Amino acid sequence: MSLGAEFADTLLATLRDVAPIGAIIFGFQFVILRRSIPNLPQVLLGFSFVVLGLALFLLGLERALFPLGKLMAEQLTAPEFISASAHHEGAVNWADYYWVYLFAAAIGFSTTIAEPSLIAVAIKANEVSAGAIHPWGLRIAVAIGVAAGIALGTYRIVTGTPLHYYIMVGYVLVLVQTWFAPKLIIALAYDSGGVTTSTVTVPLVAALGLGLASSVPGRSPLLDGFGLIAFASLFPIMTVLAYAQLGEWRARRVGTGD
Repeated sequence: MSLGAEFADTLLATLRDVAPIGAIIFGFQFVILRRSIPNLPQVLLGFSFVVLGLALFLLGLERALFPLGKLMAEQLTAPEFISASAHHEGAVNWADYYWVYLFAAAIGFSTTIAEPSLIAVAIKANEVSAGAIHPWGLRIAVAIGVAAGIALGTYRIVTGTPLHYYIMVGYVLVLVQTWFAPKLIIALAYDSGGVTTSTVTVPLVAALGLGLASSVPGRSPLLDGFGLIAFASLFPIMTVLAYAQLGEWRARRVGTGD
C-alpha cells in the first residue's frame, strides 16, 4: 500500500474514532445546554487540526516508532552484541542484558519528558497550586519513575519472573507512601501514573517489550511481552510521592534551622 493510500485509510479511521467525541460535545452544547459555541469557526478549525494531527501521528507510529522499538530490542539482544557466555552455556544470564536495561531506562525517561499529556498536567498543577508544584520538578519525578519501572520491567522479561509479584509489592509500597505523603500531592501522584501511558510512551514501550520477548530465548511475546506499561504506570506514583515527601522534609528542615 502506498503512503498516500495508507494515510487516507488512517485519516478515515481517525474520523470514525473522533466522531463520537464531537457528537457528544456538540450534542450537549446545542441540545442540552441550548447555547451556541463562541468562535465556532476557530473551534471547527482546531477540531480539524486535531483529527489531522492524530492521523499523522498514528501513521508515524506504524512507519517509525513501532518498527524502531522492535529493531532496537532485537539488536540489543543479538548474540554478537551481548556477552557470549550465556549462549555458550545455553542459558539466559540476566546480567548480560545490562544494555537493554540502560536503553529501557533512557527511552522511558526521554519519552516521558516529551509526553504531551504530562506537560498539560504539570502546567495545570502549577497553576492551581499557585506555583507550589514546579512543572519541571513534577515532570522529572515522573520521568525517573517511568525509567526505573521500564528498566525493572525489562529485567522481568529477561528473567521470566511472574508479573503479579512485582505489581503487588509495588502497590503495597504505594499504600505505605500514601499514608505518609502530603495530602496535597496524593491525587496528583496517582494521576501522574496514568498520564505517562499516553501517545508517546506507550508505542515505544509496547514495541520494546514485544521485541525483547521475541528475542530472548525461552520467552513468549504473548505471556512475557506485555506488562511494561503496568510498570510505567506504577512507578511514577512512587517517585512523585517521594518527591513530595522530600520537599516536605526539606521545608521542615529549613523551618527549624537545621
